[in-house]
Amino acid sequence: MNTLPLLTDRPLATGERWIFSAGFNVADTLGDTSRIDSELPDIAHLAEGGARVAVLSHQGRHSDSTARHLDDIARYIADRLHRPVHYHPDNTTAAAADRSRGLAPGEVCVFGNTRHHPGEENGDPHLAARFAALGDYVAVGGFSKAHRRHASNIGILAHRPGWAAGSLLTQTRLLTPWAGSLPGVPSAAFLGGTKPEKTLVGLAAFTRTYDLVVPGGAVLHHLLRARGYSIGASELGTAAEDCTAAAAHAACSTTARIHLPRHVVIARRDGHHYTGRQVTAVTDGVPDGYAITDFLPEPWLTAELRRLRSGARVIVAGTPSLHTAGYSTATDLALGLAGAPAVDGILLGGDTVAELHFHGPTSTGGGSALHYLHHADLPVLQALRDHTTRRTA
Repeated sequence: MNTLPLLTDRPLATGERWIFSAGFNVADTLGDTSRIDSELPDIAHLAEGGARVAVLSHQGRHSDSTARHLDDIARYIADRLHRPVHYHPDNTTAAAADRSRGLAPGEVCVFGNTRHHPGEENGDPHLAARFAALGDYVAVGGFSKAHRRHASNIGILAHRPGWAAGSLLTQTRLLTPWAGSLPGVPSAAFLGGTKPEKTLVGLAAFTRTYDLVVPGGAVLHHLLRARGYSIGASELGTAAEDCTAAAAHAACSTTARIHLPRHVVIARRDGHHYTGRQVTAVTDGVPDGYAITDFLPEPWLTAELRRLRSGARVIVAGTPSLHTAGYSTATDLALGLAGAPAVDGILLGGDTVAELHFHGPTSTGGGSALHYLHHADLPVLQALRDHTTRRTA
């Protein structure tokens, strides 16, 4: 039977060397620590069971040099767990392996950022083998990267037996009420941000399973671009051509009603700065040098959101306008509905949760959450099942 191996079912022996594959991809300000906090019980479980724990985590990107050292995260974990947590700045050297072997039972050490290596996000098998030298067993957490085949979460399983951390199960169980269609219960999905999965996965999924889809951010830009409208300097994110093609296909949905505004808010774009707020019709196009920062809701959408406040499932995946720059009309619509007393609302993704004030349920992974809602599975869960099956065959 292809059963998911669970960390909670694995008896621990004092002195065992464990690698904990985490997903502490948080800003250096540590403004939102939910991704760290969600994994603390698993790290505590290993340490309290007498394991020697080597924590591997990613943060930022190697490609744009935003990956940084994680010593502040080690200090934060120590404070929360009320136990010493060490930091070692590298993770593939002989010194790193020696440091992991030198840990005492119950000790925890955070090792260097896995994204200091260009092969992490590509699942480089040689890099995975070097990560594996830090322990004999792997507890796989990191829900925020569970949809990615990285060297530190899936690649490492080719070298060490692995078990699913409790944080993975907690997150998938959290998402279950918003998965698939639910006859008799109205549903709405707000999509935004710039990451391609919001279009490639989120838009594709929700236009098949939800009643109403309200695109913002790059998702809206791709839909408008697919219709031939000029979008000026509006953000498209990565994989632009694939996203526009996916948006064109999703726009043909016969299941969901998709809100496409007739008027958008634009501003002159200078890098990450926006000035000169204007409102323009999408049919007139966005002038060169200007970008869409927000949109004005159509009257039918305003009426529909008012109706949904009496009871609905609502997902907000990505901020639908440039809220942090002061363009908040679309974002206020999303939060107003998701936070209504009779509505079951959830926010998906670390960036979304960090940017927006919301008192309801939140998921620590945007892309992973969308993948799970779409496929009812995740690559890292499948890898854990597959490796266990091969190991016990």
